[in-house]
Amino acid sequence: TPDTLARGLIARLDCMGFAARAAVAPTPGAAWALARYGGTLPVVEIGGIAQSIYEGAANKSLLIFGLVFLVSGFGFKLGAVPFHMWVPDVYHGAPTPITLLIGSAPKLAAFAMTLRLLVYGLFDLAEQWQAMLMIMAVLSIALGNLAAIAQTNIKRMLGYSAISHMGFMLLAIMSGVVVGSGGADRHFALNAYSSAMYYVVAYVMMSLGSFGMILLLSRAGHEAENLDDFKGLNKRSPWFAAVMMILMLSMAGIPFFIGFFAKFSVLLAAVDAGYVAIVVFAVMFSLVGAFYYLRVVKLMYFDPPVDTAPIEAGIDMRILLSANGLAVALFGLFPQSIMALCAYTLMHSM
Repeated sequence: TPDTLARGLIARLDCMGFAARAAVAPTPGAAWALARYGGTLPVVEIGGIAQSIYEGAANKSLLIFGLVFLVSGFGFKLGAVPFHMWVPDVYHGAPTPITLLIGSAPKLAAFAMTLRLLVYGLFDLAEQWQAMLMIMAVLSIALGNLAAIAQTNIKRMLGYSAISHMGFMLLAIMSGVVVGSGGADRHFALNAYSSAMYYVVAYVMMSLGSFGMILLLSRAGHEAENLDDFKGLNKRSPWFAAVMMILMLSMAGIPFFIGFFAKFSVLLAAVDAGYVAIVVFAVMFSLVGAFYYLRVVKLMYFDPPVDTAPIEAGIDMRILLSANGLAVALFGLFPQSIMALCAYTLMHSM
């Protein structure tokens, strides 16, 4: 029931909070935390956590215990495997405007939270959380792409697609911890984290446009959430068929859209970090994923329309979707500028 789920989530958050507070405190502080603990999340400065770990004042065993829960929470928020089970069901069951919301803005927030806590706060535990992110990234890329192939509901397909995309974002974050020293190490780290930010921004743009297209084709009493609803779209509206094609090709990582350069920057960062085998693995599953994106393009251009009703969307929806599609196409022409902007943002947020 919802109440049971809520109680379970609160219990897990409380456990995470207590572990974090007890781990970063010396033994008397841990005892104080235990005595004062009353079911509320503690307010702990990220800088204080990092300093305690650096000085060796933290309880390492309890810290690792808390880290596991912390990374699990990030995985759940991002929808990464093995914490992905809610994604396709929620994407499918929620009204499309709600799906559009939860499939876009929270991804940016989850990226910022992951980077702030793991990289800025727990960098001295990078060896531990890097291994966790590696497992989540590999499994997410594989399962997300394979499961999406079997979907006939485009919202579920995009849900599994989101899982694979978050796998690529995690691959970039874990690539920020490289073997090296001095400036080269910092350069590789900044490049990797900038690639992760570039990727999540690109994904949010593509996700907004994709779910926006579902809204565009929907009307009162009918939600265009099945792949068959996109059949023959080119005959109904050549312009919006072209917009959807741009979005699908970009998600597939086909040049020269923003999705291609986002994926390329992540793979390049992973190669620089020495994860060549994982890069080959990711490229192979990207080819698998291209199938279900190109299937949507095939339905729009080569199949007869199932629904011949006119598109009823207002002028504001048409303008926003057109701008979104053009942005996905045009931003792919200036990848270095966007990458530099991401690097600038990260440098000034430290």
